[in-house]
Amino acid sequence: MPTRTVAIVGRPNVGKSAIFNRLAGRKISIVHDQPGVTRDRLAAECKLGKKPFTIIDTGGIGSVVDATFSEQVRAEVDIAMQTADVILFVVDAQSGLTPIDQDLAQQLRRIDKPIILVVNKIDDPKHASLESEFTRLGFKHVLAISAEHNRGIGQLVETSESFLPEETEQSHGPRKPLKLAIVGRPNVGKSSLINAILRDRRTLVSEVSGTTRDAIDVPYTRGDQHYVLIDTAGIRPRGKVDNSVEVFSVMRSEKSIRRADLCVLVIDATMRVTAQDKKIAGLIQKAEKPCIVVINKWDLVEVEGDHKTFLREFLAEISGELFFVDYAPLVLLSAKTGDNVDRLFRVIEQVREDSRGRITTGPLNRMFQAILSATPPPIRSNRRFKILYATQVEPNTEEPIPVPRILLFVNDPIALPDSYRKHIDVQLREQQRFLGLPILLQFRGREPRESK
Repeated sequence: MPTRTVAIVGRPNVGKSAIFNRLAGRKISIVHDQPGVTRDRLAAECKLGKKPFTIIDTGGIGSVVDATFSEQVRAEVDIAMQTADVILFVVDAQSGLTPIDQDLAQQLRRIDKPIILVVNKIDDPKHASLESEFTRLGFKHVLAISAEHNRGIGQLVETSESFLPEETEQSHGPRKPLKLAIVGRPNVGKSSLINAILRDRRTLVSEVSGTTRDAIDVPYTRGDQHYVLIDTAGIRPRGKVDNSVEVFSVMRSEKSIRRADLCVLVIDATMRVTAQDKKIAGLIQKAEKPCIVVINKWDLVEVEGDHKTFLREFLAEISGELFFVDYAPLVLLSAKTGDNVDRLFRVIEQVREDSRGRITTGPLNRMFQAILSATPPPIRSNRRFKILYATQVEPNTEEPIPVPRILLFVNDPIALPDSYRKHIDVQLREQQRFLGLPILLQFRGREPRESK
């Protein structure tokens, strides 16, 4: 993502998330009438102007709802303001000037950065007079807009750009950022893992389940590698979703799996694998995504008996329960202490490297001949599955982690039993290491003679 940043701040329910979504060009932040829905910093790229820049949405300041988080939310806004080049101070024209607005304005005037006062919810030209009430806050740059009706957004982008520094060539990385979706059920430590990676309390961490409500895109650079960490809301069973905001959060998490380049499934080592962990693994498998399983809170596990034997049996149990993604490597770590976070990224880079691996056509066809000869597939519907020719599809070099695809020309795809498909998968992995990668088999059946 670009390094030039614009932060959106303001009290709850003034329309910050709606403005964020307009600038991002898609619905990222959850928009809801309930105050305090946005609790974390959300980051996205705005491409509406001449050059892209990063926009940051923040939690509302001064909310009486969820008072437990008010101090943390305030800290998040402070960090956003410190790192931003331009600040958009959003107020609600319909509600008028409030004491919280005045208090925030007083604090913002102490910051030596460009501040644009954005008077939102001027939904109709006859509401234009409502803007005048906010001029007494003393800000030089004031814009009246309506995020809901897309009025004044172009001028907002143009004004923001006028204060942004010129972007340097060094700010662009040599590679497209790798999108990592951090997924799992509530309270397994997803946000804690993000914080351990960033060494910065960038996302709210609480023992209350469901603290993260949005899928939060966090740009992150490690060495010369660029990532986008997608911190998702915990996925809970549909029957246990409390309200409409939680419904949106679960849907957003499932969508994050689909748009990720690699999924990091976080489970709680102290609770082993639960039914919900298996369901999330199934979502990753269905989306055909590369995967790494992080076993968090390893520091809290009590080792029984011989350490090596316990560890071997423990990992075997986890692998067996998560058979949906049996291709995923397991990484033991503690987000709380930061132990083994470096190992996680070594495994991520190994998955990326293995995704470029390829079995050439000659060895691939000889391998399939040997498989069929040594263990012929069973007869199904009076037909035996036959492979006539095999080739690995060239990977898409534009994808950060292309999934390996094997194209098989066969007599009849329906004649292939699922058990033999698994046997093929095992044999392919013995030929070429595809760590963390699902192997997708694509079939082309022989045309009937009548069609020829």
